[in-house]
Amino acid sequence: MSSHAVVFPGQGCQYVGMGADLCAAFPGARQRLQQADDILGFPLSRLCLEGPAEELDDTANTQPAIYATTMILWEALAERLNGGRATIAFAAGHSLGEYAALTAAGALDFEQGLRLVRERGLAMRDAGQSAPGGMAALIGLSDEAVGEIIAQAQSEGLDVWVANYNSPGQVVIAGSEDALARAMALAQERRAKRAIPLAVSVACHTPLMGAAAERLGAALAETEIRAPWAPVVSNATATPLAEPEEIRAALLRQLCSPVRWVESVQAMARAGVGTMVEVGPKSVVAGLIRRIDGEMNAVAITDPASLEGAAQIWAEAVPA
Repeated sequence: MSSHAVVFPGQGCQYVGMGADLCAAFPGARQRLQQADDILGFPLSRLCLEGPAEELDDTANTQPAIYATTMILWEALAERLNGGRATIAFAAGHSLGEYAALTAAGALDFEQGLRLVRERGLAMRDAGQSAPGGMAALIGLSDEAVGEIIAQAQSEGLDVWVANYNSPGQVVIAGSEDALARAMALAQERRAKRAIPLAVSVACHTPLMGAAAERLGAALAETEIRAPWAPVVSNATATPLAEPEEIRAALLRQLCSPVRWVESVQAMARAGVGTMVEVGPKSVVAGLIRRIDGEMNAVAITDPASLEGAAQIWAEAVPA
């Protein structure tokens, strides 16, 4: 019998109204959002449920909003597993989603994770203001071709790096605005299918996040991290981690180094995972997983209806 992995999306899955269906379906959801308001000292729940979109899309708010609503969905799923947790071999999350993965696996509690992602968002926003940058998706080029583009741009003195290895033929780059413009032009010369600027003003997962890493490092140093009940596959290393100090170091490294999502999915597949269940407000990584491994069963849980359907996966996997 193959095992399962639970995976969590990062930024980009937020929307105004996120959590409304959860609050209507689950008695504990609104209390969880109220708890988040109390912990953070501002009405995060209002931003989730009512917006405005400009405030919700501010990364300092986006990160705790996604984390909180994701954890509500995960907690609702966990209550329905009926012993199925034993089949979960790994947890993983894309960028911000790694914090949800660590909380789901017991390495962090809800409050710890929420405080960390809020500090991470504030630090990233401030770093982006002091060292402006952006991100762009390159579609239809190999990793090697993207690497050559990055090397050429860097040889011209430009600050640009690979930020995310999302799936075969989809690589996100990040850096200063002039560097991104040059890299996208080079990609088009190499006949990339598309070179798409992303609607962000920070160069995530690059050395431009150095100042943010210092702030996050201070917050991580004050946070107790426990051994998870399932290893969490790190974005930074694409390997499963279970030792608290290794997890702490990997979270810090993640901020300035690429998200190695392709390698992470491949590593879990090699270890015997046959089903990956994405848990989050909107599906982002299930589609990437299918492009990485066409034989992987990738399921997305985004709302109460899909929650009930996905819980059946574990009911079928666990002997009566």
